[in-house]
Amino acid sequence: MGVGPVEYIVVGFPGNRFNGDIAPELAKLIDNETIRVLDLIFIGKDASGEVAYFEFDQLDELAPFADLEGEVGGVLGEEDIEYIAANLEPGTSAALLVWEDRWAAPFADAVRESGGVSHMSWCKKR
Repeated sequence: MGVGPVEYIVVGFPGNRFNGDIAPELAKLIDNETIRVLDLIFIGKDASGEVAYFEFDQLDELAPFADLEGEVGGVLGEEDIEYIAANLEPGTSAALLVWEDRWAAPFADAVRESGGVSHMSWCKKR
C-alpha cells in the first residue's frame, strides 16, 4: 500500500494550559489505523516572548504521547517551528501535528495506478 494524503493541524493552548488529555483520542485514531502520525512538536512562548519547542518524548508533561505507536519525527523543520512560534501570543503554546490519512491510501494508490495525479500542479494559471 502506498502513502495516503498528508495533513497537519496546529492546536493552540491559551495560557499554556496543556494537560495531555488529547493523547488517548489520538491513540484511538492510530490504533484503528485511521491515521499514522508523522511528526508531533510542542511549541511554547513564555510571558517574555521566549520560545521553546519539544518533541513529545522530551518532557514529563508530554508523557501521555510516549505510548503513541510508530516512528515520529523528522518531517517538521526549524522553518515550520519558527513560523508557528512567530504567530503565538506570549504565554501560549501549540501542538503541531502532521499525519498520514491511512484510510485514504488505497484510493490514492488507485489514482496513481490510473495515471491520475492528486494535486493541482496540472492546472494552468490564466
